[in-house]
Amino acid sequence: MKKFDKERVLLAVAGPVIALAVAFVLTAIVLLASGKSPVEPYVLMFEQLSYSDIQVLIINQASLYYIAALAVAIGFRMNLFNIGVDGQYQLAAMMAAVVGAHANLPAVLQVPLLILTAVCTGAFWSGIAGILKVTRGVSEVVATIMLNAIATSVIAYLWLPNVFGVKVGNNNTTGEMHESGWVSGISMGDAGEIYGLVFLAVLLGIAYWVVLNRTRFGFDLRASGASETAAAASGVNPKRMVLTAMLLSGGIAGMAGLPILLGDTHTYSLNFPTGIGFLGIGIALLGRNSPVGIAFAALLWAWLDKASPELDFHGYDKEIAVIMQGLIVLSVVVSYEAVREWGLRRQQRHVGAELAAGHVLGADNNKKEVAGR
Repeated sequence: MKKFDKERVLLAVAGPVIALAVAFVLTAIVLLASGKSPVEPYVLMFEQLSYSDIQVLIINQASLYYIAALAVAIGFRMNLFNIGVDGQYQLAAMMAAVVGAHANLPAVLQVPLLILTAVCTGAFWSGIAGILKVTRGVSEVVATIMLNAIATSVIAYLWLPNVFGVKVGNNNTTGEMHESGWVSGISMGDAGEIYGLVFLAVLLGIAYWVVLNRTRFGFDLRASGASETAAAASGVNPKRMVLTAMLLSGGIAGMAGLPILLGDTHTYSLNFPTGIGFLGIGIALLGRNSPVGIAFAALLWAWLDKASPELDFHGYDKEIAVIMQGLIVLSVVVSYEAVREWGLRRQQRHVGAELAAGHVLGADNNKKEVAGR
């Protein structure tokens, strides 16, 4: 491996490693300040990895996080901050649940219909922010935050009994979906069942890598994110790329809730998980927008979620995991900036050394020419 390639790998790995190390140290300091052991909570959570039921829970949860983080990462690659992933995936999950409860096609048609419904709903919701940005210059951050709030109100409206809502006790639901829309999982015996749509997350990760790194569209997307003016000079339409990126981001966000919707709950209710879109931001940052890095970050986040309840039985607050997640996000931002500055300085030193070497070589050649005359 060339020296330059080794440095690129080092820079890519250094950021996440530093962020995790800093987050663990700061969490330990918080534990010490509260009079608790700074080591035992980690030992207890690591012990949970040996239990097969926890492993299944981690994989299932990670699939949701992974898809949401991919949606965020597409925006990041275009230099867009899609904070609306949470609203996009929730509204998409509800619409898929509504369609699944009222349409009853053969499974070979029903499942693709539900997936298409979720994708179109998410893309439509993010497309609003994209259109506002390219036509009126409205920041996607502001637009997606507002759309999250609007999505919550739309969901509340759709839950009304005279619309699509079905009251089950004190819980608002969309009614149970027809079985033709259920996706069977992989049975792990007493440990539970791995969602069948975990494979959807894997396929999306592969597609994400192929499109961004092996297609002209992916090159245009990355080029537009790096410099809109440079991309425009090469014939790329920046506004079209912004809108396309937002549509893609929203479409993928719409699929974030499908693994649990089609594989477990079979309805959209008050108990449906929320906040996954916001967690996807931290996971995408930690994974450096790489499909493999995001996968490891999603598994880490899922482990913190599913292993932390054990802390309650040993006198620790499970919110320690939440503190750690927040510290990871904060550490990621700081460490990546530090690593970037370090990388720039190394590049400047290399360029300076090469220029100096070239100057010396040129001087030697001139001396030889003079001596030859």
